[in-house]
Amino acid sequence: MAEDKEHLIQETRKRFTQEYLQDKADKYDSRDVDRLQNDDALVESYLVWRHYVTEDALKMIDESLKWRKDIGVNDLNESTIPKWCFENGATYLHGYDKEGNKLLWLKVKLHVRDGKTNDDKKKFVAFWLERYARREPGKLLTVVFDMLDCGLSNVDMDFVRFIINSFKTYYPRYLSKIVVYEMPWILNAAFKIVKSWLGPEAINLLKFVNKSQVQDYISAEYLPPLMGGTDPFKYSYPPLPDDDFQTPLCENGPITSENGPITSENGPITSENGPITSEDDSESKLSESDLRDSVDSSVPKKLTTALSDGLAEEELNITPQLEVCHMSDI
Repeated sequence: MAEDKEHLIQETRKRFTQEYLQDKADKYDSRDVDRLQNDDALVESYLVWRHYVTEDALKMIDESLKWRKDIGVNDLNESTIPKWCFENGATYLHGYDKEGNKLLWLKVKLHVRDGKTNDDKKKFVAFWLERYARREPGKLLTVVFDMLDCGLSNVDMDFVRFIINSFKTYYPRYLSKIVVYEMPWILNAAFKIVKSWLGPEAINLLKFVNKSQVQDYISAEYLPPLMGGTDPFKYSYPPLPDDDFQTPLCENGPITSENGPITSENGPITSENGPITSEDDSESKLSESDLRDSVDSSVPKKLTTALSDGLAEEELNITPQLEVCHMSDI
């Protein structure tokens, strides 16, 4: 088996050189090409994510490396990203879930849909993902969408899709699960679209929780008091919360002793979840304009229109009859 795996890795590299690099090397950052040629684990991650189908893995590598050059991933740092992204506190790494996977927090109420800043926000997410991938290669992440107190003006479907695609293509085998905390029922329609982007094989990665359920996945020590936890951490910048990378992991999560952290060579348990992909990639072509066709008739047309047009929640003239929509419908 090990010999077969090594053969596939070498074959993938050979075909990438022959089919994608010749006369097209300027499409990629040379640093990424060098890493691909020397990092077996990186090549294997693409192969595993595409069920060891070399052709599919090559397409994924091509798309990923082109994206990395386009967005300038290798050069993202605190001086190349606007300072307000760091000060905003909408995205950061902190803490672990019960399986020992790092938490990537997305505070949705702090995100305001704005086409002028969208590229900066995407680069900021890429900054955190790349930072984590370099410091904790191969270890899984759990994404927490904290949707407490958010409204329609905070929901940016293009931005959400970028996050999904980041794990589908750009950082394969890094996603453990997506925990959606206290999602307002008014956003049910939006997350039906998100489900279609994930594809049927990965629907089980979405976990919708409220305050009484969130500790099924994240213990109180890594939850803020507002979520019923005991974590005193409050994001501030500067500096970056680098303490996250100093807590050793065991199979059951971060461990400590009375004398300080206990080191462990074991990372979090590898997830058995399949790739975030759909057998029919046409499902991934949905956009905000598809909201009207993607939700059932119980979701009023005015709500789906608002998701596309960016109306404020208070402008929707919600009636009591509409409150029949619950998270159980997701």
